[in-house]
Amino acid sequence: MGKKSKRGSGPRPGSNRAERVAARKARQAAALAAPARPLAGLAAECDLVAMRAFIAAATAQVRFADGVDAPNEVDFATILPGAVPAMVRERDAATWGERGAAKGVDGTVRQGLAALQTDPEPADLAGELAAAISWAASAEPGAEYDGEPAERALTELLDPEQQLDVVVYQDFSWWFEGGQIPAELAPMIDRANDTIMPTARLTPTSGVGAPWWVDAGERAHLRWVRPEDEDALMKAMARLHAAGRLTMGEGSRFAGSFRTHGLLVPVFDLDNEKHHEEWYAGLDQLDAWLTEALADESDLDAAERNSRAGIIGRQVTLR
Repeated sequence: MGKKSKRGSGPRPGSNRAERVAARKARQAAALAAPARPLAGLAAECDLVAMRAFIAAATAQVRFADGVDAPNEVDFATILPGAVPAMVRERDAATWGERGAAKGVDGTVRQGLAALQTDPEPADLAGELAAAISWAASAEPGAEYDGEPAERALTELLDPEQQLDVVVYQDFSWWFEGGQIPAELAPMIDRANDTIMPTARLTPTSGVGAPWWVDAGERAHLRWVRPEDEDALMKAMARLHAAGRLTMGEGSRFAGSFRTHGLLVPVFDLDNEKHHEEWYAGLDQLDAWLTEALADESDLDAAERNSRAGIIGRQVTLR
C-alpha cells in the first residue's frame, strides 16, 4: 500500500484561512509590542483607563495638540453603537451649548466620536485610538471608519496636559441626536440601559488619580485608578492596611485591587445608603494617608509585609 501524501504544514497561500492566520499573527505581534501602559504620557490617563475598563456610558471632549488640523469637534466615548471604533454625526449647533455656538455656521456641527470600548479588542490601544481620533477629526457624517493608521502617536495628537471633564449618562439615548431613539431600536437600547449603574467621579484633595463611585445594587463601590508605580502603591497600601487605615471610614471596606492597562486600581465596598458626595470626607482622609505612606521610603516591617502579601493574593488583572 502506498503512503498517503502529506499535506503542507500551513494553509494554502492566498486562501481565506491563510489570511486569517496572518491576521492573527499580526495581532499577536502587536500585542507583544504594545506598551504596558498604553495611555502613559497623558494627564488624562487615569480617567481614560476608567472609561475603557468600567464606565458604561460617558463622553469627554478631546483637546488636540497645537498644530493638529481637526475640522470636526471630537469626543472620547465609552462605547458606540455596534461597538465600532469611531463615527461622525451631524449635530444641531443650537442644541450643543458653547461648543455649537463656537463652530456652527450653517446651523450644524460635525461631531466625531472615538470609542475606548470596541469589538474586537484592540491589540495596540494607543495606536488604534489615535487612528480613530484622527479619522473622526475630519471624516464626513455617516462615513464608515476606514481603520487607516494615524500619522501621529497618541501623545503627539492630543494635548498631553489635558484633564478630562467626563460627562456620564444614565442611558444610551445620547447615541441619537436629540435623544430620539428609532422605534425599531428601542428594545435593544432598553436592554443596554439595564446594564448601566449610577456612576459618579469624585475628586480627592490631592487631585491624584481618578476615583469613580458606582452603585452596584446591594453595595456601592469606589474604584480609584492610580498613576503611581505599582510596587510603590502596593507598599503604601500595605502600610495603611497594617495600621488599620486602608479604609474610607464607617460603612466602607477595602475589597481588593485589580490591574488594568498597567495601572493599579484599589477597590472599596461602600454602604450604598450614602450619596456619593457623602464619601468626600473619607476619600480625603484616605488620600492624605496614602500621600504620607507613598513618601515613606523605609522598609516594610513584618506586619506590613503580611498585609502586602494578602493584598497581592486578592489582586486580579483585567485586559
